[in-house]
Order: sequence, then C-alpha cells, then structure tokens
Amino acid sequence: MELELRHLRTVRAIADAGSLTRAATALGLAQPALSAQLKRIERALGGALFERGRHGVRATALGELVLERSRFVLPAVTELQQEAARFARAPRTARHLRLGGTHGPLLGALVDRLADVAPDVRMTTCTSWSERELADQLAEGRLDFALAGTCGSALPPRAEGLVWREVAADPVFVMVPVSHPLADRAEVDLTELAGEEWACVPGDGCFGDCFTASCARAGFTPRRVYETDTASLVHLVQVGRAVGLCRATFPTTPGIVTRPLTGTPLAWRHLLGRHGGSRLLDLAATVLAQARVAHAGVAAGSDSYTRWLSTHRDGLPETVA
Repeated sequence: MELELRHLRTVRAIADAGSLTRAATALGLAQPALSAQLKRIERALGGALFERGRHGVRATALGELVLERSRFVLPAVTELQQEAARFARAPRTARHLRLGGTHGPLLGALVDRLADVAPDVRMTTCTSWSERELADQLAEGRLDFALAGTCGSALPPRAEGLVWREVAADPVFVMVPVSHPLADRAEVDLTELAGEEWACVPGDGCFGDCFTASCARAGFTPRRVYETDTASLVHLVQVGRAVGLCRATFPTTPGIVTRPLTGTPLAWRHLLGRHGGSRLLDLAATVLAQARVAHAGVAAGSDSYTRWLSTHRDGLPETVA
C-alpha cells in the first residue's frame, strides 16, 4: 500500500483525539474499521505509530516523525488546492511569467508549484548571486517576480518602486562533514568553531558583515572565509577543508550534515519582489502563496530543520527575525 494524504489525515486525527474511539467518532468510522486502517498505514510505514494504553494512545518515535512532517505537508496541500481552485475559476489567457532567484532550492520548487496551478502560463527563469542585480531587473521590467533574501531584519535591495513580501524566515545552519567531531551534536555553539576555516556562497548584502560580527561576539575572528558556488562549497565541506554556512532548508547531501547554531545568531529572510506597476498584478497573490507552499515543502525535506522546528515552535528570536 502506498501512503496517501488521507492516511496522514487519519494519523493526525488519532493524535489529536488521543484515542481510537474518539478519532473514529470524529471521522465517522466504526472503531474496528479505523483500527484496521491504522494497521495498514503502520505496515506501509514500517512500524507502530502509536502505543495503546488504558487512557488512550500515545505517539511512538516513528509516529512523532510522521506527525511532524504532516504539519508541513497537509497545510501546504490544502493551500495548493485552494489556489488551484481559484485559478481554475479565473479566465485563462496564454501569458509569459519571468521569474528570477538567487542560489538555493526555492526557485525550482516554486517553478514546480506554478507549473501545476498555472499550466497555461509559460515560464522562464533567471538566476544570479546578486540580489541587487535581480532588483535592477525587476525595476527595469525584465523580470516579473524575483526571489531574493536579506540577512536578519535588513532592508530588501533597492526598495524604491519595488514591492517586497516575506515568504519565510529561516535560521542559518552550519554544514560540517560527517566525520567532524561535532557532527553528532543536536546543535553547535559558534565558539566551538573558532579554529575552523569557513565557506559560503557570495552575496551583495550584509550577511558577511553579520557573520563577522557574530564571530566577534563569540570571541574570535574567522581564520579564512571562502566565497564560492554551492557545488564547490559542498566539496570543501565534504573533504574537511572548511565548514559551511547554509540556510536551514539546505537539502540532505551525502557526506555532510547541517546543524543549528546555538542561540540562532544568524537568520535569513526569503523575499518575493515585484514592481509596483507590474503587468501581472493579478498573479501576485498566487505566486506569493505558491512560494510559501514551496518553502514549506523544501523545509519538510530537511531532517535537521524539522527537528529544529519541533523544539522552536515560536520561530526565530525577535533579535534576528
């Protein structure tokens, strides 16, 4: 049996109800039918999701994992269905949507989402490491929307004439090789990395200055910082030449692990920009909604970020958000 969304909703209902009896009533099922369905779901997932006791049910470790992932997946799918329904009711004309973005998985995930909800829109993409360059292209009408980012609470690039909306805010994680002495830690204090060399992708915002300031507060100056493309950054980390700085949504990659920094000294805000006089203002809400759905999906694919979110339900501290 393949896992389906209805199975996740069933697991969620059981956890929320706290017992199979109450869950069966809420779902409009007989308890034996719900018990049988739960057993099929557990077989599909490879283990028990709940421990049964006299006072109800309690999620196992596997159950907690499934429930945590479902907190991303179910709201994202619901939002996608609502957006798709709104789009289906709207008049359709063939249009061209020009998207820009910086490095990272979010642009590709957004294109994938929009291809589903707006199949009649032809899309082209443009990438750049420079947020200012993307802002210039928006201002000059060469892009319709652009995904960029800022460090912490810094202002977005070239705000005049442009409208920026926040997609999400993530902590900045550290990337280390699996052989690193700190690889097994749940989180890493910045002071423990004082003797390391560093690697990060380039940018024209204030992230480099913010990183240097965070290191100064931790009592050290970085020995060396390599600015390079993502593939080279990953290689430097894999071979133990440097530790890397990355967004929490960085995908699982062989040979490396990503870990949160204690106290979240650095953060990154994902922004969606457009020109105030854009020819595609009617699509702005859809593109923003799908960017948020795309981010949720990317975040759900990161084990380390999922664990961080399970213990930081209030999100980022106000000092860096």
